[in-house]
Amino acid sequence: MTTNLIKNTTQTDKLNYSILIEAKEGGYQATVWGLPDCQVFATTKEEAINSLHEFMENRLKNVDIVTQEIETPTTEHPWMKFAGMFKDDPMFDEVLAHIEEYRRELDSETEEYYRQLDAEEGKQS
Repeated sequence: MTTNLIKNTTQTDKLNYSILIEAKEGGYQATVWGLPDCQVFATTKEEAINSLHEFMENRLKNVDIVTQEIETPTTEHPWMKFAGMFKDDPMFDEVLAHIEEYRRELDSETEEYYRQLDAEEGKQS
């Protein structure tokens, strides 16, 4: 696995984040969604939002936000090791014939079932 660190070359002035506001005993708890360590408690919703905004401004003053690209390792599909394992088996053609016969039986049973349903609907009309 390889990683590439891509430093943002464009400086953005704003960062959007979602705030979870919960009514708690004695006030409100405001938490940045996805960052449980970024939370404040205040007596009103507005106070909680303002306090969290101030908290985030102070926290982000001396940080860089970068994007990291990670290449995931390619793995073999788990069923590929079984693909073609019976190609040289002398019974393979016989097994396929039985499967085809069974499918035809199921198809005819299903067809008969729907014919019966249609006949019952025709009687009720």
